[in-house]
This record gives sequence, structure tokens and C-alpha cells, in this order.
Amino acid sequence: MSSNSESQALVHSAKSSEARKKSLKGTWSQAIFTFFSPIVLVFSVRWVLIEPFVIPSESMVPNLLVHDHLFVNKTSFGLRKPFGNGFLTLWQRPERGDVVVFKYPLNPDVFYIKRLVGLPGDKIKLSNGRITLNGQEWPLEEIHMNREMEDADQMREFVYFNEKIGDQQHVVRFVSSFANEAEEREIEVPEGQYFMMGDNRDQSADSRVWGFVPEANLVGRASFIWLSCENTLASANFICDPTSLRWSRIFTRIH
Repeated sequence: MSSNSESQALVHSAKSSEARKKSLKGTWSQAIFTFFSPIVLVFSVRWVLIEPFVIPSESMVPNLLVHDHLFVNKTSFGLRKPFGNGFLTLWQRPERGDVVVFKYPLNPDVFYIKRLVGLPGDKIKLSNGRITLNGQEWPLEEIHMNREMEDADQMREFVYFNEKIGDQQHVVRFVSSFANEAEEREIEVPEGQYFMMGDNRDQSADSRVWGFVPEANLVGRASFIWLSCENTLASANFICDPTSLRWSRIFTRIH
């Protein structure tokens, strides 16, 4: 009788031990899943849906300022290839006037943001930063002239215009002292390429300098500003100084 009880106890103990091992395996797999799921989700969202970017220069002033933090809609034009240039599928072409993030043609590891001016096949005439597209001039309506501190000890005069593209319009800025400088040329945009320009028209290195942007380099349309500040922290220049937030720009759409 005692021997039978001991045998049953050993069997019960073995089953309990096996159950604990299975339970432990389940716990480890659940822990690994719990740890990696948010990481996979974040990278999936950044690859497929939206990605944050920060404006590093004044090339898009006055519409985008240095230290504006943006969200870019990466599904604007199509579904991108996971680890490379180009699209798996395109469902919408970019339009003239879109503010677009793209990979810099001369170094695809660097991201640029500009306004799309010319589509494939467009004929563009440039005259001192003013645009004539396919024989039709984009009207410029002067808003105001302003003297601004550009460097620590230099004042410069800027002129602001409303520039109209069809039914939409946006503000562009010119340096008034550059107005008499000759810049007149005609360009035809090749198939599969795009012509980009900055809104800070006289102070932007864009397609006038380094050429066209291939369709494969397009990332997405800039959607809205989610954070903006005058200065960043001295100890971390990628983090906004909370005392210098531009509250009026937060959660504003980009046109």
C-alpha cells in the first residue's frame, strides 16, 4: 500500500514538474512577445504610415521654421519598398505646390524638404526666383517688406509675396537686395523626375543647384507641425527647450 502511494506521488510530482516547465516556456515566450511587439509596431508605423522630421535650415521660411517638428504622411503617394528606394505600388502622384520630403539625390541617406514646382514633362522658366510654368506665369502678390536680423550683427531686408498655383497659394520670401541679380533659364523636367524649390526663394539650395528628384526618392507629403521651438537644449540639441516653444505653430497643417 505504501509503495503504491509513493508511486502515485512520484507520478504526480513528475506531472507537476512538466507542467511548471510548460508554464515557464509560456511565460518566456509571452515576455519576449511583450518586449518586441511595441518595437516592431513603432518601426512598422514609421516605415508604412508616418515619420517625424525636424527642419534644420531656413530654406522653407516663412512657412517652415528651424526647429519645426513635422509628421510626414508616407502613404501620400503609395507604399514604399521596406529597405530601399522606390515604391511597391503608387496610388497617387504628387501635385504642384505639395510640400514634399524626399531623399537628397546626391546622398540618399540625407532627407530634404521642398515645395514641388515641376512635374515630369513640365517646361519651367525661372527669372530671379519667379516661375513661369508651361507658358503661364505664377502670379506674385506683394504682402509686405520687412527688415530682419539675419545674423548676430546684420540686418537684411526681405520681401514677402503670395504665390499662386492654380487655386492654391502660399507665401514665398525674397531678399530684396538680390532682385537685380540675373537668374534666367528654361528647364524641361524629364520623365520620372521632379523639380523642387524652397519657399525662401533666394536662400535655398534646391533643384536649381543640384538637379531633379527621381520619383523613387520621394518619401511623402508633409502633413502638420506637431512641435516647434526657437531653441533646443544645450545638452541635447535635438530636444526643444520648453521655455522657447512656439505655441501658435503646434498642430498646424502644412500648406
